[in-house]
Amino acid sequence: FSKEETPATEKLTKEDSEGSKESSEEEKVEETTGFLQRLVRVFFGCLAAVACGMLYAVYLSTYHDRKFWFSTKQELEREITFQEGSGLYYYYYKHMLAAPSFERGFYELTIDNKTVSGQTINAVERLSLYPELIASFVYRMTGSQDFVEPVYFYVGAVFGLQAVYVTALFLCSWVMSGTWVAGMLAVAWYVINRSDTTKVDHALPLRDNWALPYFSCQVAALTGFLSNNISSATEMFCYLTMSATTFTFLLVWEHSHYILFIQGLCLFLLDSFDLVPPRKVKTVYLSSLFLAYLFQFQNATLLSSPLLSLLIGSVLARYFQVELCFPFICVSDFVTNFLLCQESLQTPGQDFFLRLTQASVLPFYLLVLSVCLLSTFQTIYRRLSGQPMKTDHRLEDGRIGEQPEVIYHVFHTLFFGGLALLFEGMKYLWTPYVCMFTAFGVCCPGLWMTVFKWVKLKSIHPVVLSLILSTAVPTIIGFSLWREYCPRVLAELSDLPEFYDPDTMELISWIRSQAPVAAVFAGSPHLLATIKLCSGAAVTSLPLYSDVNLLKRTEDTYQVYAMRSAEDVYKLLTSQKTNYVIIEESICNELSFNKGCRIKDLLDISNGHVVYDKGEIYSFSKHGRFCHEIKMNYSPYTNYFTRVFWNRSYHVYKVNSVISFQY
Repeated sequence: FSKEETPATEKLTKEDSEGSKESSEEEKVEETTGFLQRLVRVFFGCLAAVACGMLYAVYLSTYHDRKFWFSTKQELEREITFQEGSGLYYYYYKHMLAAPSFERGFYELTIDNKTVSGQTINAVERLSLYPELIASFVYRMTGSQDFVEPVYFYVGAVFGLQAVYVTALFLCSWVMSGTWVAGMLAVAWYVINRSDTTKVDHALPLRDNWALPYFSCQVAALTGFLSNNISSATEMFCYLTMSATTFTFLLVWEHSHYILFIQGLCLFLLDSFDLVPPRKVKTVYLSSLFLAYLFQFQNATLLSSPLLSLLIGSVLARYFQVELCFPFICVSDFVTNFLLCQESLQTPGQDFFLRLTQASVLPFYLLVLSVCLLSTFQTIYRRLSGQPMKTDHRLEDGRIGEQPEVIYHVFHTLFFGGLALLFEGMKYLWTPYVCMFTAFGVCCPGLWMTVFKWVKLKSIHPVVLSLILSTAVPTIIGFSLWREYCPRVLAELSDLPEFYDPDTMELISWIRSQAPVAAVFAGSPHLLATIKLCSGAAVTSLPLYSDVNLLKRTEDTYQVYAMRSAEDVYKLLTSQKTNYVIIEESICNELSFNKGCRIKDLLDISNGHVVYDKGEIYSFSKHGRFCHEIKMNYSPYTNYFTRVFWNRSYHVYKVNSVISFQY
């Protein structure tokens, strides 16, 4: 019997094996097809991201050239266009290129005694000059001097980083939503709200213009790193990218560790609620802080940074209740009020929120944030109740708040948004991610599915409707933005007034032709930065508001706008080895609705020259205001100072080395 059944059994076994082979081949074909489809999507998505970045860089370059007529001006006129004291950084870039070798130039910057009068400073550490060091090194090594001018290479490097910035925002929104349409919408919103997303339009060399692109790349890498559905190779790539960009971010901007502290708080909350699996994010911060500490010549600021305190505290907090405190620096009333009066520390005006509303960002942002925040609260409640988090999310689950990368960005936008409501300068850290986060939300089917799960939609299949809305809503938004804002953006390239500052040009020309090479100039920090760039002369202070010593020197120099005697001002200026002092009409006769923040008001308050009467503030002193009195050209002012140059904006006085008592 068994022998009779053997052929039939063999036949069935053969047929089964042939069927299994066919099914396995079909699975392989399906896998190959799916892989090719994903590869095509990734290719075109990356192509769109790079294209957006390059187009933005070209736009910025064209806008900058037409705004300042950059290509038609001489070198001195180009250098004056670096505003807000940012020209000081370009001066050191020029210095590195003029040095006989890179090593020699670097050494000279570490023992710089030609910038601040009477002081030898490590300019690399004090001013975070690594962007200029890297740019000058690349310029030398690539032989770019044969086909591009140094200033164009420098400006091009900044614009190139801005291209990286928007590309990283594109990728971040794409990773979170699953579609590169979200990336294009994020870039569109970023460009439309450019006045609130970047300061690159008017002050190119500022440190944040160099640093924030690296932070954007770090956030994009962190977003991928927190995702659940990534391979081990992709996770390692994201980890290495985070490490490199965090280190670079710390290296090029002195305030970067405060930004990373806020980011660390977001990650600390994720870890505290067990919303992410154990990862190595803390080691990224620690290694980057250690390397930055070494490269910044053992910068003690990094050791006392709140970021390091948070990293240590996050470890101890699991066992102890730790109270962190930070030291405060004792400074004068003038310095404190002067810093508080800076525009970046003012409360943003209503026009900021109006612009975001007109561009349709703010309404959709509030919608996306509300849905993600409520879903995040649900996830936290489930975790506190002991329920595990799902790692494999399906669209029909409708739980957008269970994705770790989404939870992180909810905390990220809340923390930075809270600071942006208090300080004008924080909007440049918040608004770009508002654009990215909003674009992700409206393009993500999971967000719409979460809403439909809450309302228990039954009339229409919620999955189908989610897919429709995630395509239709961004399409409608994109079309309306294209129709309304594309003509405006293009019009910005044609309707630009010429930037021209003849008074500053005249002042710099006089300094270069008439002032001694070893002369030391005193004036406002921003003007001194321009003088240093264009003439190379030594100055008494710099526009660096994180240095208490320089702020004190700035206060002493600003006494020319206070109600002080000629003798007092003379002693202050000579203590800084000043040869020439520059009085600016814009400061001496400053008119402002916010009177309490004018330089002369701050000085009067600090010097005790203020009288309060029936709610009004009046300035009173036995001496007249120095900047007014010295123009009268009478004793005792002529005993100490001699006017050597003047125009509509500036009056330059020589500080007499020998006092002549004339009456």
